[in-house]
Parts: sequence; C-alpha cells; structure tokens
Amino acid sequence: MTKSPLMANALLNGHAPYTLAGYAAFRSVIDADGAVPAHMKALFASVAAIDRRHLVLARRELARGVGLGLTPTEATAGLIVLTSLRGEAAAADFASIVEECFDDLAVPEAQALPVAGEGEAKANFTAYFGTIPSPLAQLLRLSPKAADAYYLMRRGSIDANPLSPKYGELLLLTILAASYSPMAATHVRGARNAGATDEEIAEAVLCAVPAAGVAAWMAVGAMLAPPEEGGIAR
Repeated sequence: MTKSPLMANALLNGHAPYTLAGYAAFRSVIDADGAVPAHMKALFASVAAIDRRHLVLARRELARGVGLGLTPTEATAGLIVLTSLRGEAAAADFASIVEECFDDLAVPEAQALPVAGEGEAKANFTAYFGTIPSPLAQLLRLSPKAADAYYLMRRGSIDANPLSPKYGELLLLTILAASYSPMAATHVRGARNAGATDEEIAEAVLCAVPAAGVAAWMAVGAMLAPPEEGGIAR
C-alpha cells in the first residue's frame, strides 16, 4: 500500500473508505514496476506535481524515485522538460528538489550552445507534426528568432533528452495530462511513434493522478480508445 500521508488522514479513514481504497489502488499502479519501471513513474509523478505547484508532493515523489534507483541524469530530463514546457519558476523549483535528493550530482562541464540553422525550425515542425500547426506558423512569420528558440527547446526536450525518445515523450505527456491540456493528443502520437505501447501511455498518464486527480486521466483516456470509438488512430 502507498506510504502517502493521505492514507493516514483521520477524516478520510473515518468517513471515506471507498475513496481511500480507490486512491490506494491508483497508487499501487504508480508505485510498482509495470509497463513503465517504478523509478521512471516516480520521476513522472514528481514533475507532474511541479506542474501543479505541489512542491511537497514533488519532493516526496522524487525522493521515492531515487530510492528506487533513479539517476541524476534521468532526473535532469524533468528539469529539461519543465524549462521548455513550464518556464523558469517551475524549472528552478525542480532543480532545487533535485539538489536536495541527490548526494552527488556529478555535474558535467558546460557545453557550447547550439544555433539553429536556416530552415531547421520549419523542417523540424513539419517532420514532427506532419504539417505546421497554426501557432507555430505564426511564430515563424512574426518572430523567426523565437521560432528558432522553440525549435531548439523542442530538440532539447525530445531529441537530446537524456531519456530515450519513448520516455521523453511519456514525461511530456504526464505534464500535459496534469494540466488537462488538449496538447496531450500530440504527445500520445509522439509516444506511439517512439515505440510506446498504450499500456505504457496509460501508466504515464496515471502518474499525474496524485497531483491532478482523476481528471488527469479523463483528459487523455479517450484518446487511447480504438479509432472507431473516437480514439487517435495509430
């Protein structure tokens, strides 16, 4: 059973056994090895908690992941994705938690910053999305330098992420599920294209439940239905 403090709440124990039983069952999926290894699910849950600004939960989940064998390099993937997807404050909060949870980060030497070449951003957007989404088309038109910036950060989150492309996509998807974002559909496709099974996608989305509730699943679950039932086609 999960060690979540919620399970020891006197009011819930006295009034809501069904609620606690359901929560414990959700946590049994999140906390154990399954389609996705438990240490990766702890990372996903921690980053989802940062997205919702639940720092105590984020710290507890990351510490749990470290206990399960999560490495500093793997944890850095969360920092990379948060920098791109949620900005400076969220990334800084997560960086502080990472520093707290690891005794030795073994930080590598700084690398030279890459520069986007002419046309790279447009080519990347087209290759990934199949067509250039309207917001990115307008970014290319109105602020090409910002479009290059978005492209570079996408490369960092997906192509140059220290996780495999599959787990990088699943991490992105967990954050988007936590915020009930319609952009989750893009990363359901991305995760599948990177080799993720629907069972792996489901477990990643469930990692958002501790921070964002069952609504996180409801925001994404229908996308995994068979296409004839309205889901996203493979």
